[in-house]
Amino acid sequence: MKLTRDDIATRLAEVGYIADRDLATALLLMDMLGRPLLIEGEAGVGKTEVAKALAQIHATNLIRLQCYEGLDQSAALYEWNYQRQLLAIKAREGTDAEDIEAAIFSERFLLARPLLAAIRQDTPPVLLIDEIDRADEEFEAFLLELLSDFQISIPELGTITARSIPRVVLTSNGTRDLSDALRRRCLYHHLDYPAQDRETRIILARVPGVSLALARQVAGTIAALRREELAKVPGVAETLDWARALLGLGVADLAEDPATAFETLACVLKTQEDRARITREVTDRLIAKVA
Repeated sequence: MKLTRDDIATRLAEVGYIADRDLATALLLMDMLGRPLLIEGEAGVGKTEVAKALAQIHATNLIRLQCYEGLDQSAALYEWNYQRQLLAIKAREGTDAEDIEAAIFSERFLLARPLLAAIRQDTPPVLLIDEIDRADEEFEAFLLELLSDFQISIPELGTITARSIPRVVLTSNGTRDLSDALRRRCLYHHLDYPAQDRETRIILARVPGVSLALARQVAGTIAALRREELAKVPGVAETLDWARALLGLGVADLAEDPATAFETLACVLKTQEDRARITREVTDRLIAKVA
């Protein structure tokens, strides 16, 4: 059964991801057109969580490739289990060299990394290529070829074609410009920090037992903190940690317990510079505006 945009938004909400209309539309088009989705935005806005939630609503596996500087094809695609191959060679000493080669370059000794694992699934998984901007341009070019054909060539085994086409989500924090070639092959969605109302809904969905009043206060205070020119702007994960901490300490109203609110900002402020900037007086002022 094909899902509508409203179906997608509803199912995402059921697994704790509150999506706006634009994101639900992008996910709908992703399935309709069979194209990868590139999600760009600041760290902490929930890009990775989109892929996790997508895997949940489709009841399928999430396969994640975490990108980093120096990532190469072997770490992303496949490697040979050299230790087992050496043991197999020793066990076959005296055997014809061609027979040994045929034996050790077989499926038994193949280590599938995320990209190969994704195209070998019988049911389409969600393939998350996380922080693609951290990988170099050479790896990005290699990725284009794989995403175009969904097949790979292993010299010793031949061409391996995808059993099913994965739903591909790429994320980028914008630390470098991605190539036009990659952007042309993907649908695009920019994910920003959620508006206060949506962040309130996120807190209610992800923090069991939290009251609407406290969720609104937390979301409002976080929104105000994001306007304070911090070195590291708090993301949604920090918002949820703070709400859980306040709830666990029995805080029902920030205005009634501003001292605890200030003391628990360790959940939100992650640098010494930001801790020094957001004093108790600043915290009281921000809470007063949302209480």
